[in-house]
Amino acid sequence: MTLLLARSDLEALLDPVECLDALRRGFRAEEGEVAARRVVGGLPGQGTATALLPGLVEEIPAYTVKVNAKFPGSRPALRGVVCLHDLGTGELLAQLDSATVTAWRTGLAAALGTHALARPDAGTVAVIGAGAQAELVMRGLAELREVRALTVCDLDAGRAADFAERHGARLGLPASVAADPRVAVQDAEIVVTATWARRPILHAGDVTRGTHLTSLGADEPGKAELGTDLIEGARVVVDDVPLAVEMGVLAGAGLDVKHAAGTLRDLLRGQVPGRVKGGEVTVYAPVGLPWQDLAVSWCAYEAARAAGSGVEFDFLA
Repeated sequence: MTLLLARSDLEALLDPVECLDALRRGFRAEEGEVAARRVVGGLPGQGTATALLPGLVEEIPAYTVKVNAKFPGSRPALRGVVCLHDLGTGELLAQLDSATVTAWRTGLAAALGTHALARPDAGTVAVIGAGAQAELVMRGLAELREVRALTVCDLDAGRAADFAERHGARLGLPASVAADPRVAVQDAEIVVTATWARRPILHAGDVTRGTHLTSLGADEPGKAELGTDLIEGARVVVDDVPLAVEMGVLAGAGLDVKHAAGTLRDLLRGQVPGRVKGGEVTVYAPVGLPWQDLAVSWCAYEAARAAGSGVEFDFLA
């Protein structure tokens, strides 16, 4: 039998602290074989199809295959499914809503990278793009460090205001809205960008010395959030160097592998330093890796079995 887990199931089952721990263990584990990340464009409506496989993590007896459809003009823009298979038999253990899994693993992994690279005393945050991924970055970051102030910028002013009000109330901090990204980041020590931008929205002159930026939007060829001048002058950490070049995190800015100081795995395993100088600008620019889907999906699957949640379905009937 296969367990079907919808968005509402996952939101009820997943716990940020448990998922952060699972992702941290995954980053610190021995690196396995290189997994595939395939993006196919040219679909009607400027959509893309993405497949990530296989998701493998040391000591988890399962693997994942994720298939997403991304159509920026649709609501929701991301739809798909994560298939969780038994590692020994191939049995389809569960199918999970991929948009929810993606938001949780992307946002919480980004929170880990942000915490690792930002100055220890940094607590004023600017969010550019008030969507699901930024939502989870904020939830994860608040578990890792004190957040003292929040400024939010989004093309949808109402969504920005709702994001600011919700997180301001949840964390008991001052939260405001800015209409322009450059205004939003003026006093920020930590900047999170999670947009569909295809040309840079921030440049080197827009941020102050010592700022950390986490850029989540440049996860496909053609997408870019940070200018070449900003990336070139910063200490850049990614989640996979070849993928960062292939998907545009570096190549989209006209840069190559030598501009990456290393990966978050390297940093969390103590193999490369994070922030070297307090006044330098740091950037974490992940594209997302298949094993992260497995880490979060396994947390959800175990929680669902314990709680008796989800719907059982027999595809072989």
